[in-house]
Amino acid sequence: MVHAVRMHKAGGPEVLRFEEVEVGEPGPGQVRLRQTAIGLNFIDVYQRTGLYPIANLPAAIGLEAAGVVEKIGPGVEGLKIADRVAYGTGPLGAYAEARLIDAAKLVKLPSAIDDRTAAAIMLKGMTAHYLLRRTYEVKPGDTILIHAAAGGVGLIVCQWAKALGATVIGTVGSEEKAAEAKAHGCDYPILYRKEDFAERVREITKGAGVAVVYDSVGKDTFFKSLDCLRPIGTMVLFGQSSGPVPPIDLGILAQKGSLYVTRPTLMTYCAKRTDLEWAARDLFEVVGSGKVKIEINQTYPLKEAVQAHRDLEARKTTGSTLLLP
Repeated sequence: MVHAVRMHKAGGPEVLRFEEVEVGEPGPGQVRLRQTAIGLNFIDVYQRTGLYPIANLPAAIGLEAAGVVEKIGPGVEGLKIADRVAYGTGPLGAYAEARLIDAAKLVKLPSAIDDRTAAAIMLKGMTAHYLLRRTYEVKPGDTILIHAAAGGVGLIVCQWAKALGATVIGTVGSEEKAAEAKAHGCDYPILYRKEDFAERVREITKGAGVAVVYDSVGKDTFFKSLDCLRPIGTMVLFGQSSGPVPPIDLGILAQKGSLYVTRPTLMTYCAKRTDLEWAARDLFEVVGSGKVKIEINQTYPLKEAVQAHRDLEARKTTGSTLLLP
């Protein structure tokens, strides 16, 4: 028997239970994966609270992990026992010592990427990839705004955007987080608790505004973020850690400069195997080259997932956080 962290009902961190589970044998197209490191992400909180409902409970949550292939089911090609692999688009169930998973969801890890780094970058790093390279393709000379700049996605976006030749503005909640964001490519950290970030962005850009806003905060930042954009700028809402954004009158987009607004998800951008491989390949290259350095600033034993969720929601974490089986 192995252990997994499962929830039997939606709710606060206390609904997470460390339990024995039966894994079983891999079916057609599946492998049995012994997991070595598991990524913690804010989407895990959305699932735990019921904001993103889970149909069949009890269930383990989590979408991102790395590990070693233990067994291979019928019809699996391109993988063998003992291969190091990782995934970042689910399916649910990453909070486990071992699991069954479709081989099509896995990518092999190059020797330059260790297991912990992989577990810290698959969901967050591939999110940064689609944000910067597809949703709005950042170009040299662009100025961008990233909210939660010292978070897991934020630190990757800051470095990657800087490597692409952009000027990076980011919001953070403390002096410590400002220093961390700045050390990772954020040219202008803004302490949003002390400064009006929209006014500060206008000041930094001399009234021109930014090409794109990447917003994972949601309700508390969305409408003011529209005021940060240049005409025909792009507002990218990819999370809602402060709550869902209320309905919007689309006429506001015309009034503020013919703006674009989109609500993308990693699952859509990596639904095709070719897109998943492209995102992973670009991510491994930029991390392996040293252009993007991954900060794993917190680790917790898997059985302490409750405390990890409490710290994440309290904004006590920076960079990436791992759960270790």
